[in-house]
Formats: sequence, C-alpha cells, structure tokens
Amino acid sequence: MEINISKLEERARELRADIVKMLHRSQSGHTGGSLSVIDMITALYFSKMKHDPANPGWEGRDRFVLCKGHAAPAQYVALAAAGYFPREDLMTLRRLGSHLQGHPDSKVTPGVEVCTGSLGQGLSMANGIALGLRLDQKPNRVYAILGDGELQEGQVWEAAMAAAHYQLDNLCAMVDANALQIDGEVAKVMNVAPIADKFKAFGWHVLEIDGHDIQAILAALDVAETIKGKPTMVVARTVKGKGVSFFENKASYHGVPPSDEELPKALQCLGFHEE
Repeated sequence: MEINISKLEERARELRADIVKMLHRSQSGHTGGSLSVIDMITALYFSKMKHDPANPGWEGRDRFVLCKGHAAPAQYVALAAAGYFPREDLMTLRRLGSHLQGHPDSKVTPGVEVCTGSLGQGLSMANGIALGLRLDQKPNRVYAILGDGELQEGQVWEAAMAAAHYQLDNLCAMVDANALQIDGEVAKVMNVAPIADKFKAFGWHVLEIDGHDIQAILAALDVAETIKGKPTMVVARTVKGKGVSFFENKASYHGVPPSDEELPKALQCLGFHEE
C-alpha cells in the first residue's frame, strides 16, 4: 500500500492544533512534550499500527505504551481522530469525571493499553506485554515512546537489559529526544548521553532519526520489523514545543498550557484560526 506522507504531515499539523486547544481549555497539562512527540504518534496510529477503533480490545491489534504519560494529550488527539471517541471529548481534558485524565488511564479511556505517567515504568510494562504476546504465540508488535529525561530513571535500564536478555524482537521503543525536561536541559540536570551507544551496549538494535520526519520514522519502524533476536530502539531527535515558534526549545513550556493571549498566536503558527 502506498503511503501518502503529505497526508500524514497534514494530520500531524491538525493534531498539534487540537493539542493546543485542549490544553488551553483545561488550563493544565504538558505542552512541550506533547507537541514534540506527535509526529511519531501520527506515524504509528495512522500508518504503522494495526488497531480497530470500533473494537479497542481486538486481539489482532498492536500495542502502544506511552511511557512519558504526561504527553497524554498527544495520544488523546490521535485516538479521537482515529475514532475511539468523539473529538469534542478532547475539551474535557483533566476535568472531574472525564475519561481523559492528565495521564493515560486504561480503565476509562478507549484505546489506552496501560496506565502510565510514573516515569521509568513504561518500558517494563511494554516488556511484559511483549513477553505475553510471545507466550501466546501472537504476531502482534509492541511500540513504546519514552522521554529522554525519563532515561534518568534506573528502572529504564533494568527494562532495557531484560528486553535484550529475552530477545524481545516484537518490541520497538522510541526516545523522544527533545533535550529538555521540566528543570531545564537534560544534559545539565542529569546527562543521559550517549543514548544510542548505551542502548547498543545493552544489546538493542539502534536507529537514529529526525523525529519530525514522518518518512524517516516510518522507515525506521519498517526496519525494526526485520530485526530478529533483539529489541529495537529508535532515538528520535525532536524539538520540544515543535510547530509553535514561541514554545519551541523552551523548558518553561514543559507543563504550562497556552494562555488566552497565546492561543490564537499558537494556532496561527500552525496555520489555523481560533474557532
């Protein structure tokens, strides 16, 4: 099947606008990391992964774990666009009683596999899912996205070691390497470089790409499917706040939503007007 990259790029632009609007409405949530990860999520949900919005529990589905659960808005906008729930539900983000909480909740949100947000734990959960699928002799794949600041958590490296030890070649993880976290530059808070070399040393097949190049993302995911006997890590270099010029590369927008004044300017950056 021929993949229309321009349509995926347009989809990512639309999803960025939805992120900005839902975060403005909630006046709470994480802007920078949601915008940086959306190209990867677009590639997964609208091209690579097998899934069925009409049947979220379909056994033939691939699984996705958003390890950096604070970027839940990026997953929610993709789920809404795919048809898991109405798009207008996005405007209920973080409200009491909403099925769209500040971090992914598998008990209330259709399409969410596991509850995440406690940084460092997601890759372990992805390992468990991958092992379970292997035991059941299922061909489904598991995808996970971590943050680069999250790599400061020791459990990530225990999980990395386990994934290689158990040769989880049905697992493909990705690092949203935007180089910033809530307290500033990752390299200054607790340097995690060299990311690629570390995962190679732990026994993973490693690819390095531009995390905003959808064609490169899909090519990396294609390669991951061919790797046997070891998991694959895609180190995706990204820009925190990507798409909105005055959010980009600013740690101050890690967990700050757009203000009333910023919303129309942000949407204009993305080529939209306030509704």
